[in-house]
Amino acid sequence: MSDARAALEAIGQLPDAEIDLADAAVQLARIDAPQADWHAAQDHLSLLARDAVEMAGELSEDDLAGRLRVLATLMGARHRYGGDVDTYDDPRNANLIRVIERRRGLPVALGILWLHAARAAGWEAEGLDFPGHFLLALPVPGDTHGSKVLLDPFAGGTTVDTRGFKRLLRAVEGPLAQPRPELLDAMSNRGILLRLQNNILLRRMTAGEILGALACCEDMLRIAPEVPGLWHQAGLLNRQAERPAAAVDCLEHFLHLAPSGEAADQARTTLAELRAGLH
Repeated sequence: MSDARAALEAIGQLPDAEIDLADAAVQLARIDAPQADWHAAQDHLSLLARDAVEMAGELSEDDLAGRLRVLATLMGARHRYGGDVDTYDDPRNANLIRVIERRRGLPVALGILWLHAARAAGWEAEGLDFPGHFLLALPVPGDTHGSKVLLDPFAGGTTVDTRGFKRLLRAVEGPLAQPRPELLDAMSNRGILLRLQNNILLRRMTAGEILGALACCEDMLRIAPEVPGLWHQAGLLNRQAERPAAAVDCLEHFLHLAPSGEAADQARTTLAELRAGLH
């Protein structure tokens, strides 16, 4: 097993709050870009953290506008990060090492770097599992009602107001879509990492790269071994890869974690077919 995959398995044993989000994303990136300079990427993360701490030192504790300005200046003006609008589907946009090298990436990859900077500065910052477009939220300091300001890291940290929120949502879900409270729920660190890797998984599946998709799914399981859907996905990919014994193992583990529901019923049907083929 590679050092990077060993690191992922160690991350998989950590409580979510103890995961270093950006460093974990670098470990994932090492696997897909083994020749890339991942030490340089880690050095850059340290630089971002130092810059964020230095710039945050000039602000008062309740200066939300200042926080937004610091983040936009740090990530945009100083380090030149931005969304890759020209080659959005380039797989490098989901690899944090390549994102750091190119200063371009997908919303979730850029969001990880923005979160890294904000948290280094000592500010609460969250990732939102917004459909089709990862967003960030900064709680309003001192607000007892839980108010948040939403940022779009893909657009240089532009704030997203109610109108912009609806526009983004309807671009994904259609013209009648309405905002829902759960769209403002904070994601876990694991959830953010899985969303990052899911971009790679889906692209490989679309391209028919079953073994590559399976390897990606297995790496996702290393950091999130208790997520039932990943075991289900791994089972189906193993079946496509003509690895019936591995498919059985994965689907059995899925049913152990999630024994009821439509997906569980489908898994039992698939298991019966696989077992019949093994005898």
